[in-house]
Amino acid sequence: MIRLFLALALMAATPALAQPAPAGLDPQNTIYLETPYGRVVIKLRPDIAPKHAERIKLLSREKYYDNVPFHRVIAGFMAQTGDGQRGDGTGGSKYPDLPAEFSNVPFKRGIVGMARAQNPNSANSQFFIMFAENSGLNGQYTVVGEVVSGMDAIDKIKKGSSTQNGAVTNPDRIVRMQVAADAK
Repeated sequence: MIRLFLALALMAATPALAQPAPAGLDPQNTIYLETPYGRVVIKLRPDIAPKHAERIKLLSREKYYDNVPFHRVIAGFMAQTGDGQRGDGTGGSKYPDLPAEFSNVPFKRGIVGMARAQNPNSANSQFFIMFAENSGLNGQYTVVGEVVSGMDAIDKIKKGSSTQNGAVTNPDRIVRMQVAADAK
């Protein structure tokens, strides 16, 4: 009877335990981005953008990204989100802007880059996920990570108007975004 009780207690506790990150990924540097179309798993790159990776994790842990819209989505280019302040691409977090951390990692399908204003040192909370390669961004924007699974969900994100620089009417939203080490 005691064994049965222990087995049932363990089974009941299992859903509350953190979900392990996919094999080969560090759960402290893996992000789960839940969309209306499924989970996107992002491997952060603290080796090339340590300050930006820390910012993404900090804001994820603060639930800053939950319910934030994909406000700018351009077919064949990228899907941008992360404006938890205004939701329209003009806002940022309560934290100061970050200095650029450019690398030699090319902007190809699945790369996650930090959005910024004209000043290279103005990235804050917004980021974008590439639909396709765009070498014009190489060395101009900070690469903060890469999608390792779930690009099919990103491909389904509602696209914006080509006449309004990708602005999206009634945009899809991030359902929840969390660090894999914290996921339950």
